[in-house]
Amino acid sequence: MNRTSLLVSLFVAAAALAPEASAHADPPSAADIVAAADRVRNPQVPFRVDLALVELVRGAARDGVHLAVHAKLDAATHQYKNVVRYGAPPRDAGKLVLLNASAMWFYDPASKASIRISAQQRLTGQASDGDVLTVNLARDYSAKVVGEETIQDADHQARSVWHLDLSAATDDAMYRRLEYWIEKDTSHPIKAKFYSDSGRLLKIAYYRGYVESLGAMRPSETVIIDAVDSSLITTIGYSGWRAEAVEDAWFQRESLPRFSVE
Repeated sequence: MNRTSLLVSLFVAAAALAPEASAHADPPSAADIVAAADRVRNPQVPFRVDLALVELVRGAARDGVHLAVHAKLDAATHQYKNVVRYGAPPRDAGKLVLLNASAMWFYDPASKASIRISAQQRLTGQASDGDVLTVNLARDYSAKVVGEETIQDADHQARSVWHLDLSAATDDAMYRRLEYWIEKDTSHPIKAKFYSDSGRLLKIAYYRGYVESLGAMRPSETVIIDAVDSSLITTIGYSGWRAEAVEDAWFQRESLPRFSVE
C-alpha cells in the first residue's frame, strides 16, 4: 500500500470511529450541571422579579404574601445580593429583607429597627426567606451525581434527569443538604428535596411552568410540599422579570430606612 492509500484508509477509519467516540463523550461534571441550572433560575444581569406566595391547606388558600426581589450578582463572591420588599398584605407593606454575603437582616419601617434573621425563618406556609432569595447553589454546595433517572414533573410528565446530592460547602448555604433533579437536555431544575441540619427531610419542591424571561426559559412557579403533611402546599409565582439598575448602596443595612424603588 502506497502512502496516499494509507492516509485515505486512516481517514476513513477515523471517520467511522468518530460517531462512536462522540457517543461515549464524558458526561458533564456535577458542578457544571448545578451551575447550568443556576443560570436557568437566575438572570446574570441585575434584575427585579415579583413574587406571589400562596399557602394552601387541602387545596384551599389560607394566606398570601406579595414580594419584589431586587438582586445583583457580586463579581467578587459569585453570589447574589438581595433586597426583598413586601408589597402585601397591607400590614406588611414596606418591610424589607436584606441578604448581603452571609448576613441577613429584616427591617420593619414601623419600628425602624433591623434585626438579624435566619434563612429558615418562615415567610408563609412552607416557604422560608431562603426560598425566595436569589442564590447560586454551585457556589455554596459540593455536588455529586447520584445517577441518571426518569421522574415525573409537577405536571406528571416524564423527564430524563440528573439526580444530584448537594452538601453545604460554605457557611452561606441556606440548607445543610439538598437532593436536586435537573433535566439533562435543558438544565431545567425539575425537583428538589431540602434537609435540616439533623438530616430530616423538610420539604419537597417542584419547578414548573417554564416561560422565556430575560433571555432564558425560567420557571414561573415553584410548588413546595411539606414533607410530613402533603396537604400543606405553598406556591411561589414569578412574574414581571426585568433588568434593573440595582445600586450597591441598597445592600447596606444602614440604607434600609431609605430604600425606595418605584
